[in-house]
Amino acid sequence: MTTRWLTEKEQRAWRAYIAATHLLEDAIDRQLQQDAGMPHLYYSILANLSEAPERSLRMTDLAAKTKITRSRLTYAVTRLEKDGLIRREDCAWDKRSSFATLTDEGMAVLERTAPGHVETVRSLLFDRLTPKQVEQLEEIFSGIAQAMEDGEERPTSEDVPWRRRSSGPCS
Repeated sequence: MTTRWLTEKEQRAWRAYIAATHLLEDAIDRQLQQDAGMPHLYYSILANLSEAPERSLRMTDLAAKTKITRSRLTYAVTRLEKDGLIRREDCAWDKRSSFATLTDEGMAVLERTAPGHVETVRSLLFDRLTPKQVEQLEEIFSGIAQAMEDGEERPTSEDVPWRRRSSGPCS
């Protein structure tokens, strides 16, 4: 098999992407640590729960939405639960499964933190783009994500922990 090396232009684009995403993630983490004392991952967990029906998701579904392993999610949820921002509830149909539910206190933290988070994202990303570039950005990354989800290189459920399901309705 012959290696398909990146062209000079592709290499520049790749390195620009890596630099920008690392800097953006670092800035978002710093803002969220300053405003809410939590990393971006924890904020994402709260945000996903806030958008769910009854502010509650099965842990396996939450792991899939945040694209993290179950063990990493369990650690994060335990921390957020200790802080009173999330409560875990057992599944009535499957004792191996549980739900994460955003508490009123968690919703209040999210509501206090969201304006600063949105301003950081806006000022560092969207204010630097034209409306056409925003459309292109969405098209590019939606296409990449869809191809990875649908493509042949897509990992099987055994390869990706957040895709594993147990047999019960609460998994």
